Amino acid sequence: MFVKRREPEEADIDITAFMNLMIVLVPVLLMSMVFNHISILELNLPDLTGAQTASAEENRQLEVVVRESAIEVYYPSGNLVKTIDRVEATDDGKEAHHDFRALSDVLQEIKRRLAAKNIAKKDALLLSEPGVTYQSLVSTMDTLRSAKTVVVAEAVDVELFPDISLGDAPTKKGGKS
Repeated sequence: MFVKRREPEEADIDITAFMNLMIVLVPVLLMSMVFNHISILELNLPDLTGAQTASAEENRQLEVVVRESAIEVYYPSGNLVKTIDRVEATDDGKEAHHDFRALSDVLQEIKRRLAAKNIAKKDALLLSEPGVTYQSLVSTMDTLRSAKTVVVAEAVDVELFPDISLGDAPTKKGGKS
């Protein structure tokens, strides 16, 4: 009459198959993930009060006008320094684009001339026509901000004109700006 009752045993959970799935699934998901790089362009608006202590040379405006056909550099405002024509498409598949290397050379020369006069100019005015692409504007801003140069056999970024203001380019009249 003694019937032995069995006490319920605790069942062990077998998670080996699940762990194997995770070991395979996690690396596959990580490899297929797209990593986004968000970059922010910081624009400084011109000061409304205006610095009264700055010299007349420091108050002169550097203007870079981006047009569909060319980039024009003016310093001081109204005096054309150089017109950099657009590089046309080539047979090897390169599309037409602005010559940012030539723009960088012109800006570095202006910065050298200002440094020779002990003027620490950091602002520039970027003017664009309505048809100019967004990528052209961003590339022009990057060129305005800094330039790559070689110092003691090492490539470094040199600050040019990091304080950029934006505006609309004046319309061309009879081939002149």
